[in-house]
Amino acid sequence: MPEMLEFTLDKFTFKVATDRLYTGEGLWVKVENTTLRVGISDFLQQRSGDVAFAEIKPMGTALAAGDELAVIETIKVNISLSTPVAGRVVEVNPAMESAPEIINQDPYGEGWLAMIEPLEGEVTQMEMLMKPDVYFTQIKGDAEQEVARG
Repeated sequence: MPEMLEFTLDKFTFKVATDRLYTGEGLWVKVENTTLRVGISDFLQQRSGDVAFAEIKPMGTALAAGDELAVIETIKVNISLSTPVAGRVVEVNPAMESAPEIINQDPYGEGWLAMIEPLEGEVTQMEMLMKPDVYFTQIKGDAEQEVARG
């Protein structure tokens, strides 16, 4: 289990794994050799509700940065998630077909979405992603604002 940054607000505890990078919309990216494992942050999954369905682009799909990687349906909302880097989907988490609720149960482990092989030169896009402490500060502020709004 990776090291976590965490904070509690009201009855919710939010965790940010420190061994990966984050997008502003709440995806995490973990570098594994030459591929990138992509998933949904704990904050995004808690804020969105129980995942009922996850549709991820199939293996072999070529994506430009910002293209839709997946659509997550929860009891509250449907969320379109954009790929953080250009590349090709080389693996889709098989659990998403039969047990998408694993996203809620283990967002930083078994609840990953896809593996992406980045295009050559995509290091510059990786530099645009947030470090864990920056993402942590952002979500803490977002959560506190939501509570203050009621």
